Amino acid sequence: MNTLTVKAFGTEAPEANLKQMSINRRAVTARDVEIDILYCGVCHSDLHTARNEWHGTIYPNVPGHEIVGRITKTGSQVSRFKVGDLAGVGCMVDSCRECESCKAGLEQYCENGNVQTYNGHEKHLNQQTFGGYSERIVVDEDFVLHIPGNLDLAATAPLLCAGITTYSPLRHWNVGEGMKVGIVGIGGLGHMGVKLAKAMGAYVVVITTSASKVEDAKRLGADEVVLSGDEEQMKNNAGTLHFILDCVSAQHDINAYLRLLKRDGQLTIVGAPEHPLPVAAFSLIPGRKSFSGSLIGGIRETQEMLDFCGRHNITSDIELISMQDINEAYDRLLKGDVKYRFVIDMASLKN
Repeated sequence: MNTLTVKAFGTEAPEANLKQMSINRRAVTARDVEIDILYCGVCHSDLHTARNEWHGTIYPNVPGHEIVGRITKTGSQVSRFKVGDLAGVGCMVDSCRECESCKAGLEQYCENGNVQTYNGHEKHLNQQTFGGYSERIVVDEDFVLHIPGNLDLAATAPLLCAGITTYSPLRHWNVGEGMKVGIVGIGGLGHMGVKLAKAMGAYVVVITTSASKVEDAKRLGADEVVLSGDEEQMKNNAGTLHFILDCVSAQHDINAYLRLLKRDGQLTIVGAPEHPLPVAAFSLIPGRKSFSGSLIGGIRETQEMLDFCGRHNITSDIELISMQDINEAYDRLLKGDVKYRFVIDMASLKN
């Protein structure tokens, strides 16, 4: 198969900084589109993978799965896109398409394993997939998304991961008017959860450990802010929430949040703490409460999320950086020193 060589930024070992390198992409096949990448968001998953913290990283590794760009070439059988269209690529670039989950439009739960945008298996070239820290990407049109033209493109990039990660559980559990919804943690995920839940019509309660985030939570759309370290505030809010979206990746007491749920309340976790979170049986049994997890969304739902954000003018709060600043950005990400997502201006790679 023909290939094209493109500039990228990646790493060759867990302890190595990211640096400029050249990678091979497949040439456009009949069902592919080629995308000139304009912006790529920086997800904490990028850092975990680049540093092999989840194990199984294939090197060289080029991260990036919050991709926004413009289509520069289409294959002969492509019907949904044309050259010049804005396009997005999220966390997946393929799946088996045959299992029960795929047929239900839930490719993120593909029973044979979906193909991740980076560190997956590129079947055409029999190599690892390379992500969005690069000039261009070639993707099957079935895994490419239309980007609403009214949104700021740089601030739209994180919707492809942070946006769909929070939208999917909110939609699955039918968050809407008349519901009181808690968002735990105000970071890259949590700040999107606040915006989306509010746009869905819910009364939004932010639960945070940090008094310094109270005003910002309200700016993002929270109706109320509860400090989790204040026993009186937590006690006063016990049994008041229909749904809680837990966006915290650090260790925390999940039972304290389960106590805030009403009867038949649901707590869904999308943050990924390193160690297991102990859950007491009696945090669930009285009140018939449920505790669950959720993983991004399928392609159909991701398009639905983008269209929803287009209608409500929702984007991520970002700090735009150059590709050459990515190692510093990773260090800052570890310290939580960003409000609320880094996005790379890929023009900096092309200079």
